[in-house]
Order: sequence, then structure tokens, then C-alpha cells
Amino acid sequence: MKTKFNFGRKLALGLMVLMSVLLLTACGGGSGENGEVYVYCYGDYYDQAIVDEFEAETGITVVQDTYDTAEELYTVLENDASAYDCICTSDYMIEKMIKNDMLEELDYANMPETANLDEVYLQKSESFDPGNKYSVPFQAGVAGILYNKTMVDGKIDSWDVLWDKKYADQIVMPDSVRDAFQLALAREGYSINTENEAEIKKAADALMKQKGMVYKYANDSARDCLADGSAAIGVVWNGEYFYTRDLNPDVEFVVPKEGSEFFIDSWSILKGAANKSNAEAWINFLCKAETAATNFEYLHYTCPNKAALDLISDDDRNNEAIFPSADTLSRCNSLKSLDDKVMDIYSKYWKNVKAE
Repeated sequence: MKTKFNFGRKLALGLMVLMSVLLLTACGGGSGENGEVYVYCYGDYYDQAIVDEFEAETGITVVQDTYDTAEELYTVLENDASAYDCICTSDYMIEKMIKNDMLEELDYANMPETANLDEVYLQKSESFDPGNKYSVPFQAGVAGILYNKTMVDGKIDSWDVLWDKKYADQIVMPDSVRDAFQLALAREGYSINTENEAEIKKAADALMKQKGMVYKYANDSARDCLADGSAAIGVVWNGEYFYTRDLNPDVEFVVPKEGSEFFIDSWSILKGAANKSNAEAWINFLCKAETAATNFEYLHYTCPNKAALDLISDDDRNNEAIFPSADTLSRCNSLKSLDDKVMDIYSKYWKNVKAE
């Protein structure tokens, strides 16, 4: 669904993974004291210090592999899932994998630290994993508007600002079909998961009208455009706010009143995983309060671990850009997995929007 890392961190992670693979090969296969766990996750999505702590505590070697998009992950696993034990991926992709019988039902008795998870995020997860049978929330976030308060007039609270001509050539939009359509659909009062072509077309027409005002369509680099003042307004994930504010204290983040996209990325165990008990140990370790707090400091996305909140600073814990209020969350929904026919409709209109 989305990428949540910067190039520098990704390169560092890649080098560390390569060194690990070479070392494991040199040592004859890489068996740890208590075996291995093969994990497949978005790039740069947890602090590498966590891996060291887990291996020291359990004697289990973590063999890591990363991907950029949930679609990439699905293609790899559809062809051959035997190389991995557990995965971290996005809500709508977990929903698709559940439907296609690709995940193991979880045994929470073997993962007692999951008791630390906040009920709010478990309930949100039910929209794609009823009963929380197959997934454990790891990171969460919401899409909104990041804006430079010195470059806009007054307070922003609506998606409408992205269609305000006074900000022509100062707007950064998502370079993603679902992420762009979700905000246009929410602005029209439609479901962000609509399958109605007339509603999709209306959202596309709005995006076409807006196109001439867009400075750039971007994903990871959107925050950089706000940080250096190249743009006044951008659509980003709330986890990008902390990074950008450090570089430019004039930025603010808001979730528009019409509602927005909310994501939960979760850990799951693959069907028939060769190292199922080690995968449970890995997920359990990530649910420890101390581990979750360490990873929050690394990423600054919304932490769905309630026990970790006591270990997070008051400033961060009380910042609604980082931890959205219950009212904000009530206006937000996760993207759902849509069938190929519906996605073809979205893709058709998105191509029209992006056409030169």
C-alpha cells in the first residue's frame, strides 16, 4: 500500500541484511541456538537494535527480507511462500490473504505480550480481520494534510484546500491510485472503498480539475517538499510529520473533517510456516512494551501498543498528529481489498488523471 522509509535508512538496512546473509552462509546455513525465523517486512520498519535484543534473549536467528509495496509481497508469496515464516503488511493485503487461505490462525496463548495491544486498534483491525484471528497490529497511521502555516491563509481543516487556486503549483498529491482517490472520494462524501463507477468517475473528474494546480505527485518525497519550502501543502502520512517538523518548525498536520484513510500494518504467520513457534516468539517480542516504545522512537508512527504509552514522552503521547483522537479515528476508514474488475475501473480513471 505504501512505503514508509527514507533512502538512507533503506540502504543501511540493505547492507546489514547482506552482511548477515554472508555471515550466515560462511557459518554453514545460519542455524541459531534455537533455529531461525524468516521475516518479510516493509523496508526499514523496525529498529535493528530490536533484532539484536531478540536474538540475544531467545537464541533464534532472524533472517530478514524486505519489500517496497504490498503488491510486491503478494506476488512473491503467491509464487512461493515457503521461504518465509511471518510477514508484516497492510490491512487490505491481509484481508486478501485471509480470503485466499494464505495465513495461519494465530494462537494467542503463545503470544502473551499481545495483551499490551490497545483495544481501539484491535477493533479497527476487525474491518479486515474479523475476530483478530490472523493478524497482530504493529504500526498504525492516518493520511492527512501537512502544511506550512507561513505559506497558507489561516487554519486548514478540509480537503477543499487542495482545490484552492491560490495554492496552484504549491500542492503535493499522492502518486498512488487508491491514496489519491480516497481523499477525492471522502471530499465528495463517498466511501473510500466505493465500487460504484459513477462515484469513482466523479472523484476522477475532481482530480482532473485539480491536476493543473499540482506541483508534484509524490509519496516518500512529499515531506521533503514541505520541509524545504518547495510546496505549501502536501498529503502525507502522520508519521512523516515528526520528521518534517524537525527540519521545518512551521509545518502543521491535520486530518480533514471529511475523514481520511487509516491504516494498520500487522504481523501474520504464513500458512504452513516451517518455524511457526519461532514466528510466534518474534511477534510476541515485538508486542513487549519496551520493544514497542523503542520502535516508536525510531519511526514515530502511531503505536497501537497501550502498555508502551507509559514509556513515550508526554509531548509525543499528547500530540494528536502522532496519536489521533477517538473523534478523528471515528472519521477514518481503512482501505479494503477490491476485486480486479473494480480495480480496473480505478486504474482506468487514474491513467486519465496522470496522462500528459
